[in-house]
Amino acid sequence: MSNLLNKSRPLVFCPGCSHERIARILDKSFQNMGLNGNQIVMVSDIGCSGLFDTFFNTHAMHGLHGRALTYATGLKLSRPELNVVVTMGDGGMGIGGAHILSACRRNLDLTLLVLNNFNFGMTGGQFSATTPPDAQVGSGFLNRIERPLDVCEVACSAGATYVTRCSAYRKDLEEEIERAISHEGFSVLDIWGVCTGRYSKRNKLTPQVIDETLAKLPLREGVVENNVRKEYGGYYRKVAESQKPTPLPAKIDKKFDPPESGRQEIIILGDAGQRIITAGDILCFAGLTAGLKVTQKNEYNITVLRGPSISEVILSPEDIGFNGIDSPTAIVAIGQEGVDRRASLFENLDKDALIILAKDVELPSSHANVHRVDFKKQGIKTHDRALASLSVMAKLKKGINLEMLQSALEIRFKDPVLTSALGLIDRVDIA
Repeated sequence: MSNLLNKSRPLVFCPGCSHERIARILDKSFQNMGLNGNQIVMVSDIGCSGLFDTFFNTHAMHGLHGRALTYATGLKLSRPELNVVVTMGDGGMGIGGAHILSACRRNLDLTLLVLNNFNFGMTGGQFSATTPPDAQVGSGFLNRIERPLDVCEVACSAGATYVTRCSAYRKDLEEEIERAISHEGFSVLDIWGVCTGRYSKRNKLTPQVIDETLAKLPLREGVVENNVRKEYGGYYRKVAESQKPTPLPAKIDKKFDPPESGRQEIIILGDAGQRIITAGDILCFAGLTAGLKVTQKNEYNITVLRGPSISEVILSPEDIGFNGIDSPTAIVAIGQEGVDRRASLFENLDKDALIILAKDVELPSSHANVHRVDFKKQGIKTHDRALASLSVMAKLKKGINLEMLQSALEIRFKDPVLTSALGLIDRVDIA
């Protein structure tokens, strides 16, 4: 096989930089494996290692700093036949640490080469996640007060199935890269090298020093026996194929004519726990039974059973280009926190707008037509107010009618909930 190095893009590293040696060795590995450019994807991000995707006549993807593994994951899952090789520096590895953990946990068939030269070489020699605490770097004392990351120990503990720590000057590095690429699962090579432009100007780091330091560390070489398991991509596809297909949404045919023409913009304002979002769903289904276009936009707190809950629904005979509502045709106001949240809505309401108001909710001043309902007197519980309000709306023929509402409930619920819901809307008094 001929080499895959890009003749129009020469290797442009600082003299003596180990990255150039790794690039040439990687090319030899590809040749030894009989791979052509169409069988390989080089994925990189930012930094000196981020130049690798331009040096090879292969498929390539270049992305944000630290995020190379995310792109590589998508590529490998969509094109499992490709050999996906990721190059990251120790800087990008630290920035994208969570992505590395996820890749280790998954065991997708990717090969990660961490070109580890212990600093952010491209941006000034600042400390990285792997910088030793006694190193002299461009970011002052910070590395002295942070513990450096051991790439291999982290990879092993997170579940990587092939992990090697080695020198860029290792004699059989091309064979080790071949073994990593051939391994069926996630492979991590922590390759220690020299940054002549930045790091080694201030610190004694030579191939000999690298070998001496590696000899003092626990051996990390090849398959991690305790982590051996099925490769993620193939296993994922096997499990996915065994799953029942997700049914398509049921088609809702037009059965009724809406009680009003034109676009209806409805906002339901309530409190958490009042089933506001469910009421918005039902309102949308009701609109569909009349052949209308519908949108729903919800707002609620991250807390459970506390804070405002709001649903904005548009019912329109025409396409809905924008789903924002500035001047609603109807407001359902059944919870104080929801009303307070959107208090600014009320001052600009048109006099033809309808407000369905729970008697115990205080309303800002408004020119709209207010229809008050004493839900408590009718024995309607707080969590049923939203559905009861839709019944009021339907009986007033504002936006929907009873037939549309009943049909929507039949779509949304099954017995015994359906029977209970139909009974509720039937007994609501709009007087």
